Amino acid sequence: MTEEEMRKRLEILRTDHRDLDAAIDALERAGGGDQMQIARLKKRKLRLKDQISQIADYLIPDIIA
Repeated sequence: MTEEEMRKRLEILRTDHRDLDAAIDALERAGGGDQMQIARLKKRKLRLKDQISQIADYLIPDIIA
């Protein structure tokens, strides 16, 4: 995967992460949301966060001064 493809993938993952966050908030505010569904969405959100971190770490390596 090229760096450009990785940057595009990173943006897609960040958008999906924001969308999941909004969906979780909406379900929790509704009060009658299915707790299992909310738990599944939260797990998916965590997996996305891990993928985002992996790609971001690759693209922006830590440089110790």
